[in-house]
Amino acid sequence: MFAYFGRLRRWFGRGDRFAATRVSRGPARHRSLKLRTAAILTAALTFTASASPAAAQGLIRDAEIENLMQDYAGPILEAAGLGSQNINIHLVNSESFNAFVVDGRNMFIHVGAIMQASTPNQLIGVIAHEAGHIAGGHLSRLRTLMQRAQSASLMLQLLSIAAAAAGAATGAGGDAAQAGQALALGGQTALMNTIMAYRRAEEYAADQAAVTYLNRTEQSGRGMIEVLEFFAERELASVGVVNPYSRTHPISRDRIQQMKQLVRQSPYYDKRDPKELRRRHALARAKLDGFMNKRNPQAVFNKYPQSDDSLPARYARAIARNFAAGVDAALPEINALIETQPNNPYFRELKGQFLLESGQVKQAIPPLKKAVELAPDAGLIRIMLAQALLAEGGKPNLNAAVDHLRKALVTEDKSATGYRQLAIAYGRLGRIADAELASAQAYFYEGKLKLAKEQAERAKAGFPPHSASWVKADDIVNFEPPQR
Repeated sequence: MFAYFGRLRRWFGRGDRFAATRVSRGPARHRSLKLRTAAILTAALTFTASASPAAAQGLIRDAEIENLMQDYAGPILEAAGLGSQNINIHLVNSESFNAFVVDGRNMFIHVGAIMQASTPNQLIGVIAHEAGHIAGGHLSRLRTLMQRAQSASLMLQLLSIAAAAAGAATGAGGDAAQAGQALALGGQTALMNTIMAYRRAEEYAADQAAVTYLNRTEQSGRGMIEVLEFFAERELASVGVVNPYSRTHPISRDRIQQMKQLVRQSPYYDKRDPKELRRRHALARAKLDGFMNKRNPQAVFNKYPQSDDSLPARYARAIARNFAAGVDAALPEINALIETQPNNPYFRELKGQFLLESGQVKQAIPPLKKAVELAPDAGLIRIMLAQALLAEGGKPNLNAAVDHLRKALVTEDKSATGYRQLAIAYGRLGRIADAELASAQAYFYEGKLKLAKEQAERAKAGFPPHSASWVKADDIVNFEPPQR
């Protein structure tokens, strides 16, 4: 299920609540300042030097691409000693090449990084770099440095200066850079330089850690060099003479020299990605091209002309055809994909998704059922199948929808959409207390705590005291957000 979600959200507390960032009410200029500050904090550790990577962007959910990212990341996280931390990888709806971490449990990858990475190895190198930040505890130490500032005003100055330096590193410029440069003139240069030097040291440390993880997993570090060379070309095109000591990230050409010395010593330097991984990577890039250009399908047809008979090209064209002319026009191409790879669950998912979105609910159910059969652990596909079953109606379909949703929510346990669909199914079956509890859980993961508590309070009355469902409702009723 390739789906777009709203504005990028931030994890709160112990990671058990996915809630929208709250911005206090007040004069517009104050809200803007708080938003910029939050954006810069979110961007604290990034592979590139973007001032606020995707801070206001949305997230994308897709079973196929998320599964690929987990396969890329799994061996690296194990090598970094992070395999037991259940690190989540999120896809950010931005076509820029970037990745970043905000804490020890969440990694964010712009879909642009996937689209622009020509090999799996390039993206795996980026993931390894971000794993180095997590394993090194860099974000928490950066926050400690920030907290040493003697006033909130000084902290805002440091954050603004960091944004300016990051903007200069990519030629981003803009209001944040101008504000940061103005603040820099006000003093505090020594403390700012200390923090910037610390950040540059962290980037070098993350590079070194990444090479270590790649060696442990018997993978090449060549992709990291290729990515840094890509950034270096951008620097040459967009930046004049910039003081390297005012940067949060080392200049790419300096990093390249260091990386070449490290990577070329590896016995795996010339090792290529497995053929199957390259195939999946090409399909993911094609899929992203198709969906990200939904408003301009002709761009996809130009990039993947009819003369290109490769599977990725056919995949991209089938998606673009749906957006250009509707599902009926796209079905022959999608069916041809399925015929080529009958055991590929994502081709069948694509067929079901486009049929469902076009209102052909009954026709959508068989391919979605087959997709679930082929990928039983893909919770997102189960949720889509449940949506189709609910839309078709009838008690057997309602019971089947409940079964699929309960299985999906084992892995998609923070899916407000999943809980919302479960509430609908329970309501139609007359299971009111269960519907109220599922609705409370949906509100909870949407960050609507007041509504979640109200629904949970009603749900408690319908369950035996201290039963499993009663306890779940009670947990929501008594939940208090961590103090920030």
